[in-house]
Amino acid sequence: MGRLVAIVGRPNVGKSTLFNRLTQTRAAIVNDTSGTTRDRQYGKMDWNGMEMSVVDTGGWVVNSEDIFEEEINKQVHLAIEEADVIIFVVDIKNGVTDLDDHVAQILRSSNKPVIVATNKADNNEGIYADAEFYSLGLGTPVSISAINGGGTGDLLDEVVRLMPEKADDEHEADIPRFAIVGRPNAGKSSLINSLMNEERNIVTNIAGTTRDSIYSRYNKFGFDFYLVDTAGIRKKNKVNEDIEYYSVLRSIRAIENADVCILLIDATRGIESQDVNIFSIIQKNRKGLIVLVNKWDAAHDKSQKSIDYMEATIRERFAPFTDFPIVFGSALTKQRIHKVLQQAIEVYENRKRVISTAQLNNAMQEIIGAHEPPAIKGKYVKIKYVTMLKEARVPSFVFFCNLPQWIKDPYKRYLENQIRERWDFSGTPINLFFRQK
Repeated sequence: MGRLVAIVGRPNVGKSTLFNRLTQTRAAIVNDTSGTTRDRQYGKMDWNGMEMSVVDTGGWVVNSEDIFEEEINKQVHLAIEEADVIIFVVDIKNGVTDLDDHVAQILRSSNKPVIVATNKADNNEGIYADAEFYSLGLGTPVSISAINGGGTGDLLDEVVRLMPEKADDEHEADIPRFAIVGRPNAGKSSLINSLMNEERNIVTNIAGTTRDSIYSRYNKFGFDFYLVDTAGIRKKNKVNEDIEYYSVLRSIRAIENADVCILLIDATRGIESQDVNIFSIIQKNRKGLIVLVNKWDAAHDKSQKSIDYMEATIRERFAPFTDFPIVFGSALTKQRIHKVLQQAIEVYENRKRVISTAQLNNAMQEIIGAHEPPAIKGKYVKIKYVTMLKEARVPSFVFFCNLPQWIKDPYKRYLENQIRERWDFSGTPINLFFRQK
């Protein structure tokens, strides 16, 4: 289940530096597809075997004509609403400011686990200045230096200690879970209603194990899966919310709890940066993907040429991952929504596909023979053997070779494309690992 840690605090206390420090611990595993700036405010990390998502709220809420304090209020309320643990960053050099007091007041009344991180403690004297921050009434401050990483281990230990226990998943394991995600007004609710409203009695609503996902079991027309629905479950009261921001935060929850994501793109508006943001979150979580170009009934040009152009544009914006199904349909008129489900089931099956080691090595000998890894500085890379990892959540291939570090991205892409040409992994990311024999 997704675990979300939010970083809050007034500007220039080092939130982004801390965010970068925490999330780069997994840089080796997470493939960093650069997206827009907002994309950089969401990352994943792993501490002592607990996987968590981290959100830097400061980078999301755009400072509009609202007054400064309003913006910070917004961030803090969003964090309270969505996160499991909140890290409140303050600057040890400036001491407690009025704004810090104001944030602390909101956090104290939230009943959420909060850790005060006193940043910029670059030398030991800083540690004595910590005492002042007890006055915030949020427990013992943890002294850190986001710049050089000092104290971040203690901080993460505290995060793990405060992380609420997640209930064990009571859903049947072998039933796929599909999340419907997309920008506001792309038609998510219409799609859920089209799927669900035909016979309401088939739907069993199980309150999700996280407090904001509801799993609806869909079992008809030969389909059987859970829909992970995070749309509009709780009323927002205090937050004069930034809709775009909210939809991304909500999508994070839905994506983390799903096997396959159905990403809705509004045919009347084309592909926008928000769509790319949500796509990059699906990628970082290594989930299956189907794109539904929704409201196709309302598109002014429905010619084949227009379909080809739209498809090419979507694949270009999502590159280098381009092997996923795209369906043109309409949630409102129910056009092709069963096709979407069919594709989602196929992508789910592709994620579980296992290729025997013998079959794999026969094919790979031929593939590598046709195009060997380029020699670097006179060194020749020899790939001796390939196997597929059992029990992996994403199809994962391990290549054993003499010089794994010399295999560069273009060659990895070549191998991935060859694998995809021979076996159907449409819609699912695949991992390639290179190890010393």
